[in-house]
Amino acid sequence: MGLAIVSSRAHLGMDAPEVAVEVNIAGGLPGMSIVGLPEAAVRESKDRVKAALQNCGFDFPAVKITVSLAPADLPKAGGRFDLPIALGILAATRQLPGKSIARAEFIGELSLDGRLRPVHGALSAAVAAGASGRQLLLPRGNLAEAALVADADLLGAEHLLEICAHLSGADRISPPPTQPPAYSSSPLTIEDLSEVRGQAAARRALEISASGGHDLLLIGPPGTGKSMLARRLVGLLPPLPDAQALEVALVSAAASGLFDVGCWGQRPFRHPHHSASAAALTGGGRVPRPGEVSLAHRGVLLLDELPEFARNVLESLRQPLEDRQVTVARVAARTTFPADFQLVATMNPCPCGYRGDSVAACRCTPDAVDRYRSRISGPLLDRLDLHVEVPRPPPGRLLRVTAGESSNDVAARVAAARQVQLDRGWVNARLPGARLLETCRPRRDGLRLLERAATRFGLSARACHRVLRVARTIADMDGAVTLDQSHVSEALSLRQIDRR
Repeated sequence: MGLAIVSSRAHLGMDAPEVAVEVNIAGGLPGMSIVGLPEAAVRESKDRVKAALQNCGFDFPAVKITVSLAPADLPKAGGRFDLPIALGILAATRQLPGKSIARAEFIGELSLDGRLRPVHGALSAAVAAGASGRQLLLPRGNLAEAALVADADLLGAEHLLEICAHLSGADRISPPPTQPPAYSSSPLTIEDLSEVRGQAAARRALEISASGGHDLLLIGPPGTGKSMLARRLVGLLPPLPDAQALEVALVSAAASGLFDVGCWGQRPFRHPHHSASAAALTGGGRVPRPGEVSLAHRGVLLLDELPEFARNVLESLRQPLEDRQVTVARVAARTTFPADFQLVATMNPCPCGYRGDSVAACRCTPDAVDRYRSRISGPLLDRLDLHVEVPRPPPGRLLRVTAGESSNDVAARVAAARQVQLDRGWVNARLPGARLLETCRPRRDGLRLLERAATRFGLSARACHRVLRVARTIADMDGAVTLDQSHVSEALSLRQIDRR
């Protein structure tokens, strides 16, 4: 007869809520029951635990065993509770010192011979355990992933017997070596900006977008290099700080359960097909999982052929673009995921793609063009800072133009401009409204120019604010303290659709 309580962690999105595994040994018919909203994999734990304990030489009591996973209203999934249940049985039957399990948390799936298999959600469990100040014991296969959390106290083991020997004091497990995680270079940077010939205006817009974190729409005929330019934006962004790299890792682990440590420090690049649903972009599922807007957190989301996406899919982007997070509500749970991504989109000027092209003639009627462009709503366009035309350069000019600057050269200027903004506290595209006029107020000539443009082109208040943010970025790139007319003028020139 006995009772033992072992601390563990569940896996819910980016979070790892604490779970108390309570094991009670009582008289009655032999058997084990698990309560506390367990799913099928958790209910099957009793068979794995019994076989593992017996194969490791422990006595499995022929009595009534009740396992309660508290809190009872939190869904429990996966095999992560095998290890704490086994340790709870050993502690309740006095085969293991009860005090030794009170100072740590445990997660791990047991094989039938007692080996520990990796589980999903180890990274979020390490974050939560580090915040609680307790040690986390987990399978060695999860140790590299969990070690990305700098303040986590971790121990990894291959077998249940290693854990028991450590807890009994017979053979202590050595802690992993403490070393900063190695940043990997993104394979996306192989696509260098120097491969883009010509398109000086679009390259300039790409640098402005990267410098200020501005969302970008590229408009032009097929084959002018829109997608080629868009794919190179992620290579211009500065390296991720540790805190942001951990955010990216947590979102990735929330989607797949595991995080590839070889991708540590990479800015994500997501490129969904235009047939993707709204749930694929914003997140969904019975148990909420992040969508493309969250998987692109701190990175780039490319939407190629923007008008080809369904209208409801495009409208679902409005809230993430404004709030930089998305809340997925389902029957099982309600979860909020971060979505601070940089959107780069491409589109043709008309359905056939050749309106205004110097090579091919457009066959679209004005009504067809209007219907095509109306697939992108005005509120969504308002939220995109830059609308840039990418015309077709003459073939002879393409063959004569030498290679432009490399991504590394442009990235160095981008990093310098961003540092100026971070010294003020915010990247310009994320500048709070309360700080907007204080930081982005132009001189009198620039203010008059913006007023005339707003009247002539019918700019909304949001569009005017976007112009000011872009102008501030251009000034930061030039090393200017104040905004003058030239900065506002260039920012206005980068909103082509508004000017039409």
